[in-house]
Amino acid sequence: MFELFWRGVVIGIGATVLMDIWAVVLHRVFNQPKANWAPAGRWFWHLGRGKVFHENIADAEPYANELALGWIGHYAVGILYGLILAFIVGPAWFAAPSFLPAWILGIVTIGAGWFLMQPGLGLGWAASRTPNPNKIRLLNFVAHTVFAAGLYGSALLIR
Repeated sequence: MFELFWRGVVIGIGATVLMDIWAVVLHRVFNQPKANWAPAGRWFWHLGRGKVFHENIADAEPYANELALGWIGHYAVGILYGLILAFIVGPAWFAAPSFLPAWILGIVTIGAGWFLMQPGLGLGWAASRTPNPNKIRLLNFVAHTVFAAGLYGSALLIR
């Protein structure tokens, strides 16, 4: 049990780091906006007070440490996803990792962003209230595929 736990934590961290590296590449090479985890931190803070959905998270009461909380929440969710994968696939997968289970989980987790976090931030279901929702949806798909590659690659490294 502890073996699966620590492996899940490691692959969750590895996958989140790779996703963050991908965000830096998008910013530097493709001129995409830099990742800003402050709005997510504000959202996490309000979650703890029972408020899930906001018209616009920018209008919600600010929290002094929202950027730090956003980063902590981002990594906590990545670790949670790593743990979920570890406990679903079990020790046999870690002995011979394959990409497909990691990718399936990565794609499934897009739903948490589309149907919980994005509407929670006031962006609408699957970013429907943004200027270019299909672009955001495509970027979400690619980012979660990169996350899946990080799960898989991290599992290979600790095999």
